[in-house]
Amino acid sequence: MGAEALLRQQEPWFVSLVILGALYVAAFACRLLHISGIALCLRGHKDLRRRYGAWAVVTGPTSGIGRSMSLELARCGLNLIIVGRDTAKLQDIAVTVSKTHGVLTKTVQFDFSLVSTPQGEKAMGRLRQAVDGLEVGVLVNNAGVATPDATYLHEADAEAWVRMLRVNLLAVTEVTAAVLPGMVERGRGAVVNIGSGAAEALPSYPLYSVYAATKRYVAQLSRSLYVEYRVKGIDVQCQAPLYVDTKMVTNMVTRGGLLSWLIFPTSDAYAGAAARWIGHRRPVCMPNLGHRLQWCLSHFVPDRVLAAHRLRENLRQRDVFQQLRSSSGQSTVGRR
Repeated sequence: MGAEALLRQQEPWFVSLVILGALYVAAFACRLLHISGIALCLRGHKDLRRRYGAWAVVTGPTSGIGRSMSLELARCGLNLIIVGRDTAKLQDIAVTVSKTHGVLTKTVQFDFSLVSTPQGEKAMGRLRQAVDGLEVGVLVNNAGVATPDATYLHEADAEAWVRMLRVNLLAVTEVTAAVLPGMVERGRGAVVNIGSGAAEALPSYPLYSVYAATKRYVAQLSRSLYVEYRVKGIDVQCQAPLYVDTKMVTNMVTRGGLLSWLIFPTSDAYAGAAARWIGHRRPVCMPNLGHRLQWCLSHFVPDRVLAAHRLRENLRQRDVFQQLRSSSGQSTVGRR
């Protein structure tokens, strides 16, 4: 049999392999586009005011993601009710928002670490009074705490865990329950709960176990509320960022260079992406493109490898924070 005849016999197999390879590449590309959300990242902002209502409530608005989200929502034309524990800082962001974007603002002093206490009930009453009669269309549950000094569970300050559980679990739940009735009555609204990629993209988050567990609660709460309230015209979403350049992650990562800019965005860059994702019907998402690409790539790494790397990195952070604590003579709880 000649070479040409042999080649002709193999051509159907070759063509089949090429087709299968092309289909695999196409499927992988579609999955990458779906996970990365590139198309959505290129979209402009929705008209949040027209779609949901004239007012937004933002918790933890005085720094980091919360401050940037407040400014971004105001840029979208929403009036703001900002809720946090520091009256002076609340007033500062309220003045900044009003002068920059010309929207109305209201402030509510609320220390979320006192939720489910007598003082917390009084603050919750002030929040209910603030939203009463207003067309609150967007709620951003951003307030959160984490222990900056990575630690083993048995070494931790029990009171710090209690504060974390109140802020990260109870406050999210109670604030959402306080704002939802008005949304249900109007038949529209959006609830955005800020979770963490530590609970979504990674199989475990050692030395931050309680923090990761609280954020897993936020994600699961959001998934369930998404199903419950979608039929009532309310979009519920958990946004789960990875590292964002905020006080909460100070000293956790090394900055610098293009790669750092891509995977470690500023809070303003994150807020711009986050606002575009409001109302996009995925109960859990990562709005930032760099974060989504990391999430996509993590699917191809075995869990045991991710876990071992995370433990090694968090042990390094533990050493850094122990040195900082020794030099300052105290340990603090990070607050968004």
